[in-house]
Amino acid sequence: MNVRIIAGYYGGRIIVGSGNRRTHPMGERIRNALFNKIQHELPGADVLDVFAGSGALGLESLSRGAKHVTFVEKDRVAQKVIAKNIEKLDVDEQTTLIRSAASPWLNLSEEYYDIIFADPPYYDPQFSTVKDLFALLKPNGLMVLSYPGSEEAPTETGVVVVDNRSYGNASLAFYRKRDA
Repeated sequence: MNVRIIAGYYGGRIIVGSGNRRTHPMGERIRNALFNKIQHELPGADVLDVFAGSGALGLESLSRGAKHVTFVEKDRVAQKVIAKNIEKLDVDEQTTLIRSAASPWLNLSEEYYDIIFADPPYYDPQFSTVKDLFALLKPNGLMVLSYPGSEEAPTETGVVVVDNRSYGNASLAFYRKRDA
C-alpha cells in the first residue's frame, strides 16, 4: 500500500507503505487533521517518530519544515521501507533510522525532541513505553499518541493532555510537556 505525502515541500509525492500487517498506517484523513493542528510547531523542529512503520509521520513533518527526524522501528520489513522512503525523498542528512524496539532504545537515548509521534501497533499499544517517551520531550514539547479508540490514553505527571480526538476506531491524544 502506498502513502501520499499530503502537503509541504514533498506534497503529492508517493512513498511506500509499511508492507506488512504488523504495522498499521495512519489514514490520510487522520494524518491531514493531525498535521493541520500542529502545522505551526513543525518549522525547525526536532521530531521523533516511534513505532514508525513506513515513516509517513516523520516524512510529512520534514515536508512541512521540520529540521530533523529520528525514526525508531523494530520490524525489519518496516525498517527497509523507511530506508527506501528516506532514499526516495533524498532526506538522508535530515534523518536518523534507529533499528531497534522502542523500549531498549529509550534507555540509551540522550536526545530531546520538540515533537514526538508515538503510533504503536494497536494489538500491543505498549503504554508503559509510551509513558517513558514523555521524558524525551523538550520543555513545552508536544507528543501525539495514536491509540485504539477502545483504550484509555495514558497520563503522567509533568505532561498535560491538551486535546483528544476520535476518528472511528482510532484516537489521537495530544500531550504538552510542562515547562520545568
